[in-house]
Amino acid sequence: MLILRITYLLAIPALGSILIIMSSLYLYLSPKLPSVETLKTVKLQTPLRVYSQDMKLIGEFGEKRRTPISFEEIPPLFVNAVLAAEDDGFYSHIGVDFKGLARAALELITTGHIQTGGSTITMQLARNFFLTREQSFIRKFNEILLALRIEDELGKNEILALYANKIYLGNRSYGVEAASRTYYGKSIDKLSLAQMAMIAGLPKAPSRFNPIINPKRALTRRNWILGRMYKLGHIDRTALETARGRAISAEYHGSLKDYDAPYVAEIARQMALDLFGAEAYTSGFSVFTTVDSTLQGYADQALTNGLRNYDWRHGYRGPESHVTDSTQWPTALQNNRSKAGSQHAIVTHIDTGSITLQTEENPSITLSTEGSLKNLRLYINEDKRSAPVRDLNNVFAIGDLVRIYKTADEEWRLTQTPDAQAALVSLNPDTGAIQAMSGGLDFYRSPFNRVTQAQRQPGSNFKPFIYSAALEKGMSPASMINDAPLTFNDKNIETQWRPVNSGGKFYGPTRLRKALYLSRNLVSIRVLQSTGISYAISTASKFGFNPQQLPHDLSLALGSHAVTPLAIAGGYATFANGGYKVEPYLIARITDSDGVNVFQTMNPIVCRRDCTDQGDAEERTNDSSQPTKSDALPEDLEAVRPPAERILEPRVAYLIDSMLKDVVKRGTATKARAMQRNDIAGKTGTTNGPRDAWFSGYNPDLVTTTWLGFDDNRKLGRREYGGSAALPIWIDYMSKALANRPQRRHPLPGGLVSVRIDPSTGLRVSPSEKNGIFELFRDENLPAYGDTSNLEQAFEADSALPEDIF
Repeated sequence: MLILRITYLLAIPALGSILIIMSSLYLYLSPKLPSVETLKTVKLQTPLRVYSQDMKLIGEFGEKRRTPISFEEIPPLFVNAVLAAEDDGFYSHIGVDFKGLARAALELITTGHIQTGGSTITMQLARNFFLTREQSFIRKFNEILLALRIEDELGKNEILALYANKIYLGNRSYGVEAASRTYYGKSIDKLSLAQMAMIAGLPKAPSRFNPIINPKRALTRRNWILGRMYKLGHIDRTALETARGRAISAEYHGSLKDYDAPYVAEIARQMALDLFGAEAYTSGFSVFTTVDSTLQGYADQALTNGLRNYDWRHGYRGPESHVTDSTQWPTALQNNRSKAGSQHAIVTHIDTGSITLQTEENPSITLSTEGSLKNLRLYINEDKRSAPVRDLNNVFAIGDLVRIYKTADEEWRLTQTPDAQAALVSLNPDTGAIQAMSGGLDFYRSPFNRVTQAQRQPGSNFKPFIYSAALEKGMSPASMINDAPLTFNDKNIETQWRPVNSGGKFYGPTRLRKALYLSRNLVSIRVLQSTGISYAISTASKFGFNPQQLPHDLSLALGSHAVTPLAIAGGYATFANGGYKVEPYLIARITDSDGVNVFQTMNPIVCRRDCTDQGDAEERTNDSSQPTKSDALPEDLEAVRPPAERILEPRVAYLIDSMLKDVVKRGTATKARAMQRNDIAGKTGTTNGPRDAWFSGYNPDLVTTTWLGFDDNRKLGRREYGGSAALPIWIDYMSKALANRPQRRHPLPGGLVSVRIDPSTGLRVSPSEKNGIFELFRDENLPAYGDTSNLEQAFEADSALPEDIF
């Protein structure tokens, strides 16, 4: 009894001292604590996200992966899992678990360290937002004070939502939604009970209980949480046993993109970085591009197909490597996918006429000379390959690491990673909005974007711009130009450069239209001579080409200068839209974390009627990137996009379009007739070597440029022209892109007249003349009537279709 009395008497002053100390600490620390009000407007660090026009995620950049969600989006079952793991009294306490704190205080007094903690979810929230993880009494006291303030200012559900979005859960994942996507590749509301319990076990120690790197510990933690949920009445016995019986299914998932378009995403990233600096990676900006994910898919596949076909035309170069030790084959097969859709395979057996392959998923695949290896030839050089291989023992060895791919008809074929590269860019010609962009075969092997960065000679792909200048200056499609060798007065120039036609043939006097669709080099040079180099450069500059980068000599007619595929496509957009200059662009708008536009493109657009009503432009182009009144635009951005400038007189635009349609109908691009459309036009291009293969073509809805070549400017090899290497890529893409679109043609402008002419002279003939052909003229320069005694059958020589060089 005496002892109890003494203890009581001693306890009273001790408690009083504790109260005095605590009160003093409160008075000292309280004014220094941060304001809880900041939690109400907190901006969580969120990565930069890049979207396609149709709202598909195509890129994500930032150190922290986070996808904020509201409390209503968090499944109640997951909430129960978190509470069971971290704070089962969350809805009943005032932010502090005093029993847990007493236990932690006793540990601190007896051991000098806090081992078991005692923090509630509210206290963890306070620490994560405002404090360090230092285990000290002062930090703990601050944590308590902040927790009490948070509970006073915020509701329980608000606290849980902040906690769920802020907490670090391993693998650069912050917040439960990001963790769900990282470990399981799906949203938190799509997880099973076992998976939710696994995520709920991470806050305590994200590394120690990481299901990928520490699966045994993670499994123990998960099952303990499931037991707690059962004990607390959140799940029944059946659910408990079912969940505990689930094996660990977590594996690392990268950014959960809807479609991977890295060349597009990289341009968006760079623009956001230029506009907002390093803040671009942390402030939750969303970049909305003009790319259509469906068209982008078509573009990527067409580019892959075109490169694969080009590469295979030149023969098999041999295995990527050789793995002698069969125990190492599984390791060699792990890196099994490439952007080209191929996969690694190991040669496991060889016969004279067949080989057996093993992949990571298929233990036995047979290729034979009776099937896909029937025409297997070996690469010798760019111009030569071997005869068809008859004995596969002379080509393959057991342990060879090769690549194969599956065709649309489920047939396995041997392939290899192409050395060549290609580019494809597709625009809306009325707005300049880029609909698809493939800058190369595989961004992750080569991030160099050949659409925007590759400076290559366009060759004959540039001729339409020269012909446009000639038409503007008074020539007509029927103007006769001599296709004959050129003799320069300056002998030094003649020695250095003597332009020729492909095959060395010359056709003599040739109509301008025919010269373009047959791509006659000497005619193009004479056209430039007649038009004037300065005038032609001035015209080309209107299409967007830098006059300082154009040669001020006759080689301009043959595309000897360097340009990007994007610049060429932008120029061809003028032919497609009837004569207007549009600026190609990729970024439609950028929004901040609140969804408010902070950037909006204001590039000019083609307006057929009234540019104050741009609904017409949107309806015609189906371009959802156009600004609308529903967008939350700053006042200075909420304006009508200006009308595009007309740079070609309507009749000239119609004439050059008509001439480019003949390139498809009867010229160097006749392969495109397989599309069975009458509204497509374009021009091939090939440079000396050949080293560059081009095709640029369009209809009124879409303009697309394709290029194929080597980054190191090597020769492409024999018979590799614009029409054989680049055009098939264009056809592959445009056939799908235009599949559901009706054919469209520009209306005939006033002032154009169709008259019958002699195709051999370009002069007018009587309407009754049977062998005459119709041609279009501006009404002020109709041709004179001529002698018809030498009238040839229309297009008699058109069956000879030499490919264009340079």
